Amino acid sequence: NALIDDWVMRHSGAAFDADGALAAQGSVDEAALAALLSHPYFAAPPPKSLDRLDFDTSPVEALSAADGAATLTAFTAASIAKALDLCPTKPQRLILCGGGRHNTSLRHMMAAHCDVDVVDCDSLGWRGDALEAQLFGWLAVRSFYGLPLSQPETTGVTQPISGGVLYRA
Repeated sequence: NALIDDWVMRHSGAAFDADGALAAQGSVDEAALAALLSHPYFAAPPPKSLDRLDFDTSPVEALSAADGAATLTAFTAASIAKALDLCPTKPQRLILCGGGRHNTSLRHMMAAHCDVDVVDCDSLGWRGDALEAQLFGWLAVRSFYGLPLSQPETTGVTQPISGGVLYRA
């Protein structure tokens, strides 16, 4: 959601596209979407990672706020579809957690691009607004005990590594 959030902040002052309403008002610019999807990251073999700042959003800069939101939402969905292509077996469903699960436009575009069932984690009894905090707690405990946070097969590190530093008051 980072690119969508950044776009919406710059064009409306809102922190995010609430319920995907802005994207729903726009149209996907297919040329801009193709330009975004031409990023070398997508051709690189795994393991790989990147940051929101690794993407150049200039292909959408001339678009209206709504068309830019729609195009970046489609880019997010298409990016996920490309990641699924790398899985040995395609999953039958995607479970959305965090704030993105409230973005109806994203959920619909993900279902279309990925051709799988897309569900809100809350429908499974999970606490979607708490999962990120729970994850950071889990990572903190692993770091405290010196257990690995990153594995060679997921991030390309040479060996399993822990992370973080505990500073006591």
